[in-house]
Parts: sequence; C-alpha cells; structure tokens
Amino acid sequence: MAGAAGDAADWWIAQALYLAGSGVVLMMMRRFYPFSRIGGCNAVTLMRAALLAALLPPLLAGNAAGLTVAIIGGVALALDGVDGWMARRSGLASAFGARFDMEVDAALALILSLHVLSGTAVGAEILLLGLPRYLFVAAAALWPVLTAALPQRFRRKLICVVQLATLVLLQLTALPTDLAILLARLAGAALLWSFAVDIRWLMRHA
Repeated sequence: MAGAAGDAADWWIAQALYLAGSGVVLMMMRRFYPFSRIGGCNAVTLMRAALLAALLPPLLAGNAAGLTVAIIGGVALALDGVDGWMARRSGLASAFGARFDMEVDAALALILSLHVLSGTAVGAEILLLGLPRYLFVAAAALWPVLTAALPQRFRRKLICVVQLATLVLLQLTALPTDLAILLARLAGAALLWSFAVDIRWLMRHA
C-alpha cells in the first residue's frame, strides 16, 4: 500500500527529528509557557507532531501518498481541535500553545503537500498549500511590520481546516486527476487570499 512503509534508516531519521523537535519545544516552554505543567493539551499537540514525523519515512522511501498517509493525516487533522479545547477546558490556554499548534499545522501542510507532489498527478502548484506559512515567516524577517500580532479571526481557522482537509483528500490516488487539481487550486486560492487579507491588515495598522 502506498505510503505504508519506509526504510529502517528513514524511520530512525524521523524519530531523531521528532525527539530533537520535542526537545526544542520543551526548552521553549521553560521560557515562554506560563504554567507549571504541560497539560493534556500540549501532549495532544506533541502526539500530532509524532503523526507528522510518521509521514516522513514513506516520503523519503518514495512511497508517497496513498490511503495510509491519508489516514495518518486525517487523524492529525481530527486532533487539531482537541488540543485547543483541552487547553480552554483545563485553564491552560496560552499564546505559546497556540503558536505550537500553528507550527505543527504548518509542518503537516508542508509534508502532506510534498506527498501529493511526489505521489500523485497534481503538479508543483500543490506547494501553494504547503509553503505560504514559511514564505510569510521569511518575508517577516525582511519586513518587521509583518511580525505584529494579528486579531483573532474565525476565517483563518476555517481556511486552515480546508487547507489540511484538502491535502488529506488529495492523498487518495484514486481521485480523478482533474478533480484533484481543481481542489488543490481552489484551496490554494483561498489560502493565499487569507494571507493577503492578513498582510493588508498589518500594513494598514503599522
């Protein structure tokens, strides 16, 4: 089954990256997390990061996309709302937790888009669903105005769900090519529009 396997070396690489990333997260928590316990909310986000890491070996081994990748990505997406709900319910909601969750979302989108690029007929345009967050961060390094805090918007959360759900669906290689390309373009256009709205707001309120 496509996406179901990877070489042992690839799994060691994925595990090493996950452990290194977890170590960085824990160090950052000591500096920026305002609570004394990790809480179930951050544990769920770490679990989502582990699922993300599990997508690396099949990608590295050339077994991109497929049902297994879709299932792993779907579980990671389904857990996306759980960590925020747990944080609010337990009184552990924080800016750090929100940023941690957002970065896992961004990394998941990038890895899933690379699976689509490598394992399906959808072309490089799929990277419109995987790269915008990182392009925005790079642009912010050049234009500090983009580093300002944005107001909370439901639109941003909704389009993130659409982005990830589309990427999960596109892992199914039985999906007709024309439909897959159309879905990729529509979701990509929505994501770029959302970033454009945020950039315009930041420019106007600089």
